[in-house]
Amino acid sequence: MRTWFALGMVILSFFPRSSSAQSQSCSEMETYDPSMSMCMPRAMDAMPMSMLMLSGNGFLVGSAETGNRARNTFYSPNMFMVDIGTSLGNSNYLNLDYMGTLERWTVPDAGYPELLQIGEENNQGVSYIDAQHPHSSPIMGLTLSDTINLGGGKNNLKIFAAPRGEATDGPVAFMHRPTGMVNPVAPLGHHVGQDVGHISSSILGESLKLYSTHLEFSTYHGTEPKPQNVDLPLGSLNSYSFRLIEEIDPNFLAMVSYAYVSNPEPDSTGPPFVNRYSASIYNTFPLSNRWAFNNSLIGGIIAGYDQAATLTSFTEEFLFKGDHPRVWGRVETLQRTPNELQLLTGTDGNAGQWVTALTVGYSHKIAMWESAELDLGASFTADLLPQDYQSAYGGNPFSALAFLQLEGMKMLSLK
Repeated sequence: MRTWFALGMVILSFFPRSSSAQSQSCSEMETYDPSMSMCMPRAMDAMPMSMLMLSGNGFLVGSAETGNRARNTFYSPNMFMVDIGTSLGNSNYLNLDYMGTLERWTVPDAGYPELLQIGEENNQGVSYIDAQHPHSSPIMGLTLSDTINLGGGKNNLKIFAAPRGEATDGPVAFMHRPTGMVNPVAPLGHHVGQDVGHISSSILGESLKLYSTHLEFSTYHGTEPKPQNVDLPLGSLNSYSFRLIEEIDPNFLAMVSYAYVSNPEPDSTGPPFVNRYSASIYNTFPLSNRWAFNNSLIGGIIAGYDQAATLTSFTEEFLFKGDHPRVWGRVETLQRTPNELQLLTGTDGNAGQWVTALTVGYSHKIAMWESAELDLGASFTADLLPQDYQSAYGGNPFSALAFLQLEGMKMLSLK
């Protein structure tokens, strides 16, 4: 626990409180959901409401890599959400959230190329190495929640249940945070104490908001879904996680989390349990009437994973967003073991060594409709490896992407 607390304090020390920022405050009829990075409806006295929200974000990507492990292909990471909800009396807002993806059919069986990425196996028992697995399709999340109005300061208690959904574990998932939504590639730290908990099974949880503080807890089945299976299995509640979130001001959010996860891997060779720790902060700064700057800084620790005592990851993401152009990037440094990457070295195969990936990207809006936009973008990533790893990869490799991105959101009142 001391390691977790120290990690949080170190990360929070990097950025001062934002004194002037572009307001992300929700309306009086909404409350901010930090885990989704968006405003959600809430029940109010004598103001019945029913809402439908549709949103989506999808990419068509062409990739090119260098080095001995290079793989070049086309793929399409994507997600879409349907939220439908209604107020019940003056105090309850009942919501059904469906989060879907078609990645099972739009990502290659070997996963999409991403040097140094690991995690999960496909249905042939082959580990995803230097590749990102597809997310559970077509159901990535299915959550029923009741947000109970507790009075002043938009205080509320959200209780939720999901056969598959987001546990209260880790930072804001990369596909929800503004700095991650522009990048078609998942963070390398996804499984290293960061946001792998965004797809968990058989969840029961709560989020208590008291003014600017959120106290969250969930219990769930720890075994991660198999990425290529089209299913929705339920399991025993054998894992749990806590998360503390503080809205320091409308444009500065901080969170820390701890999770105990039982039997996380779907095969018998995995560890009996792991401990995951995370700390993260999120800032928005206005630069002008047309430009804003978003920043996310994330740290994660996982203990007992892949036969390593502990593995650590750090991710820094930034986004300069204008009316049409977007300049963005990701800086990652984390520990990978030789065994995770199936490398033969003269060192301990289960001892993590530090690897670094530096990404810079550019996107430009080329078309816009009422609730959607089409962007054209490209990115470049340089990987920096320890000497033991360079022979297998052919030095320090790099990769490049070109992509189209279609994204949008529409909210409709049903009465």
